[in-house]
Order: sequence, then structure tokens, then C-alpha cells
Amino acid sequence: MANIRDVARLAGVSISSVSNVLNNRLNQVSSETLQRIEHAMSQLNYRSERKAVAAINNDQTRIMGLLVPSIVNPSFSALAHEVDLAARAYRYRVLLSNSYRQEREEALFVEDMFSHGVRGIIVAASDIRKTHFVRAAEKGMFIVSYDSQFSDNMASESQIDSVSMDNIAAGQLATQHLIERGCQNIVFATESTLTIGRNQKIEGFLTALRQHSMQHRVIECKASSEYGDTEMYELGLAMARDILTLTPRPDGIVAINDALGIGLIMGFRAAGVNVPESISVVGIDNISISSFIEPGLTSVMPPLAEMANIMVERLVSRINNEIPESKELLLSPTLVERGSVISNK
Repeated sequence: MANIRDVARLAGVSISSVSNVLNNRLNQVSSETLQRIEHAMSQLNYRSERKAVAAINNDQTRIMGLLVPSIVNPSFSALAHEVDLAARAYRYRVLLSNSYRQEREEALFVEDMFSHGVRGIIVAASDIRKTHFVRAAEKGMFIVSYDSQFSDNMASESQIDSVSMDNIAAGQLATQHLIERGCQNIVFATESTLTIGRNQKIEGFLTALRQHSMQHRVIECKASSEYGDTEMYELGLAMARDILTLTPRPDGIVAINDALGIGLIMGFRAAGVNVPESISVVGIDNISISSFIEPGLTSVMPPLAEMANIMVERLVSRINNEIPESKELLLSPTLVERGSVISNK
């Protein structure tokens, strides 16, 4: 059976152009393009699928998309859960896709959303300035960027919103907590491929140490897959061995996320080094497993449920033509104290 890609290929047009025709957005295609698409659909006997796609976009079945780097990363699993709960309150379903931080996968996701008649998507931890996202917005797709703040030249884009935790504040909060507990040699541990959010957390870490005139060190390791989303626990185990060889040995660590922090704790334990008696560890993102390890991982928590509700509400309102302008929202994190930080020195 023919599909939308077959129609686009035969007509010599993009998938989004076929999607515009299928969903009656005829003002976005030229008359010549319309004729070519309809001729290709006729040749391929595509009429039945056209009706099916139209049915997806009716009032009974409402769908939004969610694009994450990898659902294996527990922070993105938690995000997907909260987005799904928020969407259900509006009787929306969520189509989830993993991009693995590959631009081709991101672009295909956008095309697939257009082909399904989806009008709103949430894009997690990706640079919203990429061409495929900008073009999607220009063609009528409503987008909420999660954990990737606007650049100056994006602030006026009427189809795109941004909802993020204040990552600079998160880095500062984690570092300040270690300083207040008496840590003197604090390092930041991260995978070496940096994103906007990772850079901002490091910026907060550096700011906190400079305010106390303390030296700083950022320790990086390279994952086998780009960005390391699927292997943070393993990276933490490997980094623990390297950190223990540093001079002077750190007595406090801020981990880029909880999965890396848990890996560090397990690595230190395997080496016979006690947490928090010898080294204190703070994570960022407060995944559920952080409260079950021993010791429990102190972590900086994003207001994830609130953020998910805001993102879904923004998309639904835009789809209903209720929000005329884009908006950037930055929400404050909080510290969740557990047993991985020493009580006092």
C-alpha cells in the first residue's frame, strides 16, 4: 500500500507539502504543486489513506508530539510521563519519538507529525534554531522547546515557546550546598559533549565558586555514543576511578545529572571510598531511583509536573488560536537533601 512518502516522491515535492494538501492547508501550496500531488495520489490510489489521516485530526482524536534524545535517559522518561499526564487532562494523546540527537531523526519526526495532521510538538533538549524546526514553525507547526532557551534571534518567532528550568541556578544551588557543608575541593563531572543546558549548569557551578574565591575544575569524559544519553551510569563508574587519581582529591562533586551521580557513588564504593564521609555528591534532575540507592543522592529538582502542564497548556491554547505571541518561561529548581552530602565538616 502506498504511503505519504510515495506520494511525495512521485509528485516531486516534500512530505510537508503533501501533508498540507491532506489537511486542507491549501493556502500553503501553489496550484501547480496541488495538481501534481493530486495526480500522484490518483495514480497511487491514495484516497483511502487521505481519509484516514484526516480522521486522525478530528475532534475525537487529538494528538501532540514529544521528541526526546533517548527514553533510556531516566530524566527524559520522567518528562514523557508528566507530559502524558498533562495531555490526558486535555484529552490529547502523545506521540513519542527518540531522536538520539541526530538531525535526520529530528527532521523525519517533524515530517511524520505533519503527515499525521499533528499541529503541536514538544522538543526536548535540542537547539530549536535548527533549520527543520524553524521551517516547521513557518509552515504552521506549534513548538514548545524544553530545556533549551531562546537565543536573541529566536525571541520573536511567533510559533515557538520555551519552557526550561533555570539551569544556571541549578548549578549554583548544587555547588552552594557543597560549600555550605564545608567542601573545599569541588569538581563538576560531565560528559564532554555539551548542550545549552549543560553549559548553563557549568556556568552556575563556576559562578558559585568564584563568589567564594575557590578554585574550580570541570572533569569530562567521552561517551561511546554522542552526548552519552544512554550510558550515564556507566560513565559515572568510569569517572570515579579517574577522579580518585586527582591531586588534591575532590571532597565534593556536582554531577551533570543523577544517573551520572549514581554511577559515581557506585564507582567510589567499588574502590572502597565512602560517600559522603570521603566525597560528597550532588546530582541534577532528581530522578526517582535517586531516593532508593544507598546513600540516597542529594539532587537539584526541576518542577517537572508544572513545566509539563505549562507546555501542554501552551500547545493546546495555540492550537485553539488563543495565544498570539511566543513566550519564554524559566522556572526555579529546588534542592532535595538526602544522604550523599556530608552533614558538616
